[in-house]
Amino acid sequence: MGQWEIFLSPYKQAVDELKIKLKGMRSQFGIVNANSPIEFVTGRVKPLASIYDKTLEKGLAFEPSKQLGDELGDIAGVRIMCQFVDDISTVTELIRQRKDMRVVEERDYITHSKPSGYRSHHMIVEYPVETIQGKKVVLAEIQIRTLAMNFWASIEHSLNYKYKGMFPEEIKNRLQSAAEAAFRLDEEMSSIRSEIQEAQAYFSEYKEASNPNLLTEKERDAQ
Repeated sequence: MGQWEIFLSPYKQAVDELKIKLKGMRSQFGIVNANSPIEFVTGRVKPLASIYDKTLEKGLAFEPSKQLGDELGDIAGVRIMCQFVDDISTVTELIRQRKDMRVVEERDYITHSKPSGYRSHHMIVEYPVETIQGKKVVLAEIQIRTLAMNFWASIEHSLNYKYKGMFPEEIKNRLQSAAEAAFRLDEEMSSIRSEIQEAQAYFSEYKEASNPNLLTEKERDAQ
C-alpha cells in the first residue's frame, strides 16, 4: 500500500461514515412524518491532482504529512443538498448539536456570496475515525446548499477549469446574473414552500397507492 493510500484511508472512512450518518438524519425525519431539510447527500475524497494544486497555492510540500492534513480542511468532503434556503440553517444547527463531530470553522457564503456569485454554507468539522492503529481525528468539509446553488456551482466549476480562473468578462457577467437568478428562484420557491410540500406529500401517497410493489423512500434509504 502506497504512502498516499495510507494517508487518505482515514479520510475515505470519514466520508463513508459521514454520508451514512447524514442520510440517517434524513431518514429520521421520514420516520416521524416530518419534512426533511436534507434532500440528498454526496461525498468524495479530494483527488491527488487537486491536493497538488492546493499545495502549490498554499506553499506546502506535496507529501503525506500531519501539516498537510491540518492545512487542508477539505480533503474529506461531504455535500448536503436542500430544497429550500431556510433548510440550510436547520441543517447547520443540527450539525452544530452533534456530539460525534466538532465544528471548528464556518463560512457563510449564503448571506455573503462570493464576488463570482457563488453561494453555499461551508463547515469544517473535526471527525474521529477508529482505525486499526487507534482513533484518528481528521478534518472534513461539509457544504450545505440548495439544488439551484449546486447546479450553478457545478457549471462554474467546469468553466473555471476551462478558463483556468480567467473568465472572459462576458462569461463572468453572465455567471453573476445566473447566480442572482438562481437565488431569486430559491426565494420564490421558499415563499410557496407549504404548497410545494403538500403537493409532494400527495404525490408520494398517490404513487405508493398506485404502485404497492415499489420500494418506499424509507425502504430505499434503509438499503
